[in-house]
Amino acid sequence: MMKLKVGVIGCGSIAQHRHLPEYAANEQVELVAVCDIVSERAEEIAAKYGAQAYTNYEDLFVHVDAVSVCTPNYLHAPITIAALRAGIHVLCEKPMATSKEEAQAMIAAAKESGKKLMIAHNQRFVASHEKARQLIQNGEVGKIYSFRTAFGHPGPEGWSVDGKESWFFQKEKAFIGAMGDLGVHKTDLLRYVIGEEFTEVGAFVETTAKEFADVDDTAVCVLKTESGIIGTLAASWSYRREDNSTIIYGEKALLRIEDDSTYGLIVQYATGETVKYELGKIQTNESGGQRNSLVIEKFVGAILNDEEPAISGEEGMKSLAVILAALESNETKQIVKVTV
Repeated sequence: MMKLKVGVIGCGSIAQHRHLPEYAANEQVELVAVCDIVSERAEEIAAKYGAQAYTNYEDLFVHVDAVSVCTPNYLHAPITIAALRAGIHVLCEKPMATSKEEAQAMIAAAKESGKKLMIAHNQRFVASHEKARQLIQNGEVGKIYSFRTAFGHPGPEGWSVDGKESWFFQKEKAFIGAMGDLGVHKTDLLRYVIGEEFTEVGAFVETTAKEFADVDDTAVCVLKTESGIIGTLAASWSYRREDNSTIIYGEKALLRIEDDSTYGLIVQYATGETVKYELGKIQTNESGGQRNSLVIEKFVGAILNDEEPAISGEEGMKSLAVILAALESNETKQIVKVTV
């Protein structure tokens, strides 16, 4: 069987915890190249996985069929576009870009090259999230009235390879803080699970917990969908313990998703019946979580089977647009319409 030759650009925490081990475990992949501007880090990772180390991402293009872009946010668009134009498939970490213009340019580059562009929104592939989506689609929840969702933890300094010196806290490299790191996960998840687009956003975005950061560390948004479903989203690096929960309030049932340490999904029906689903632990940086995010598996499958990626550039841009509208709302102190 011919294997897909893959490279990973950026060898920080997300590459080390997700992309690299999942590529290495995939029998359809040969991990041939890694790249990082810190040469010692690139060499160390290359030795671990039997790959070639690079410090200039363009140098590895001739050796690979596909790459993961795991760099600071401000480099997502330029590296992705360069790779696509070089005829290489791209899996890009989230948020896919720092502006709609960048996102549109990435999508255009994919179309022009005929190569795959997938955005690594792994929350869609959590078993409890997929089950909740199924129940909503099947009509078991009835009309959705409201939701509340949160994604928070103590912050990237606890797991980033650079600690408090990480690019996550530097606006010129990250562009956005907790809202881009965690909030965009939840905008994408809610769009997927509920099955509707968001049309309006009101947000408060603050830096209150990380005195060494010049990006947001705590944000709360009110979101409205096209049919009038309203709810709240909180994203924060100030939570002492990780919270990745979502509650959806429906006509026939209430869904508690990742709100219980044992049961990934608890369905409380209006009839009084409660059904609990034990679906395994959610993906987390803490021990005991889901080890295979399925992102690499889906990306590789899309390439080898010539299928549309599970999360296309267009999908990534729609989730990014909600975050951009939240930033605008915080700055203008107005409700902002989501535009793509």
